[in-house]
Amino acid sequence: MKTATRFNAAAVLFAAFTLMTQMSAQADTFGTTGNEFTIDFVDVGNAGNAADTTTYGAVPYDYRMGKYEISQDAIAKATASGMANVTAGPWLNNQPAATISWYEAAAFVNFLNTSSGNTAAYDLTFSNGSWSMSLWSSEQAWTAGGANLYRNKDAYYFLPSENEWYKAAYYNPGGSNYFLYPTGSDTPPTPVASGVEAGTAVYDGATTFPAEATLSGGLSPYSTRGQGGNVWEWTESAVDGTNSSPTQTRDVRGGGWDDPFGDLLPTYQHTPAPPDREDDDIGFRVASVPEPSTYALLLTAGAGWLFWSRRKTSL
Repeated sequence: MKTATRFNAAAVLFAAFTLMTQMSAQADTFGTTGNEFTIDFVDVGNAGNAADTTTYGAVPYDYRMGKYEISQDAIAKATASGMANVTAGPWLNNQPAATISWYEAAAFVNFLNTSSGNTAAYDLTFSNGSWSMSLWSSEQAWTAGGANLYRNKDAYYFLPSENEWYKAAYYNPGGSNYFLYPTGSDTPPTPVASGVEAGTAVYDGATTFPAEATLSGGLSPYSTRGQGGNVWEWTESAVDGTNSSPTQTRDVRGGGWDDPFGDLLPTYQHTPAPPDREDDDIGFRVASVPEPSTYALLLTAGAGWLFWSRRKTSL
């Protein structure tokens, strides 16, 4: 009897650890009935990692990064659910949302926050057909990793800063180094029109339009897809990293479907873009604070099951 109990306990703990691994990716749901959409997130841990030799990539806290670029479908469903004054095109369905300004990407992020009961990340105003932004006060601003007057301290969802974006793309959590490409390799990925094979990316003119966000090449070490190629991506950060003026040009990263391999390198930065710029090859992805730890709850549950099973056996 005791042997059987030990076997069952081991099985429970094994199942708990398996579930922990599976739960490292989470999908958050948004939108109203009939217009629901999900955003998949992956955990980016290893808080306090050192910067790359380029000075980018150091992040002193854990966070989540969107696994995929935001799709046109997500924009359409958010709009049908009440989001206003955000447009994107010309791509369709699950292709990435592009021809979208930084302000519009930030407004989408604000919708994610406010529609889920959280605080808006950005202090945006839409007036006379255009967007503008104000800085948060030092008391309201994000302070993790240094003062960030663009992002509210209580924001749950946000555009990734350049450091957050860079780390999710290039950092090797297994070796504390940085790869040259966001496919977990120092070798240029194989250009493809679409797909999910390891070591591939949608770039170098392998197609004449972006692939679906979920089919945009191989994974980074943190399991993001399409951070190299498909479409360029807005980062939250001003080009000088200070985030001290709402109209500063923003950094754009990652390369597009028709760009050469050099544009996918961490050393390459797109020409900084003003926040109202729109191009059919610039999209974005969303980042978030980490979920409350379910891992600890699973381990506690497993340990509790072991305790009560052994106690019952001994009675």
